[in-house]
Amino acid sequence: MGKVYLIGAGPGAPDLLTLRAARILECADIVFHDALVHADALALAARARIVAVGKRCSQISTDQRFINRNLVEAAARHDVVVRLKGGDPMIFGRAQEEIDALVAAGIEFEVVPGVTAALAASAELAASLTRRGVSRSVVFATPRIRNDQPERDDSATSGWAQAVAAADTAALYMTRAEAPALLRALLDAGLPANHPVAIVESASLPQARKLYGTLDSLPQLAAETGGGPAVVILGEVLREAVAAAQSTPAADSGTDANPIRQVL
Repeated sequence: MGKVYLIGAGPGAPDLLTLRAARILECADIVFHDALVHADALALAARARIVAVGKRCSQISTDQRFINRNLVEAAARHDVVVRLKGGDPMIFGRAQEEIDALVAAGIEFEVVPGVTAALAASAELAASLTRRGVSRSVVFATPRIRNDQPERDDSATSGWAQAVAAADTAALYMTRAEAPALLRALLDAGLPANHPVAIVESASLPQARKLYGTLDSLPQLAAETGGGPAVVILGEVLREAVAAAQSTPAADSGTDANPIRQVL
């Protein structure tokens, strides 16, 4: 039996792969990769068979049970099997389901960490998620609907909104399509309408975009994003950036109707 490596591909830029990840990819026999993995990262696996098993919100996606089964079967045929995941495997990457399948089959595995999207977004914003005197706690959350379960993973079932409201800073993954419901849930949880917000799209890539505003403008900001992966950051650590956006004309328009928005 071969060995399976669950590797974090990072937020997008291929040169944010760890040295360990790059070394394993060069030795890989087969690579099962997410939809958002950069082509240059896949190119490192020059001798490997490349299999796309991506998941994208509101699009046809690969069933997780199919992925689990293929990892087990590949380990029976190959020495080095790679499951290449966007960001970090252990943050909203369903890595535990794959780990459980490998353990049940008696297959050796290793997890190789990657840069998660929230950290890349923080870098793009030049705003620390933990700032002395302002933020001593950070929450990573995703309120999106899970297609493989009948119930909605919302504030009523998971408590994510209360956790976000209680934290000094929060990073929300996979939320763009649900911005209106997200706004209602966070207001109901006690966050004020003027709470600082930023959306970072395609963090770490040349086409990265930053949109600043306040919580009540979140649906409008989300509607202005494109097709790249986006992370919502909330917290007082953004207060200065939002204030600067209020006083600076938007970069993409000389006459911006919304004075609390800036797109860079």
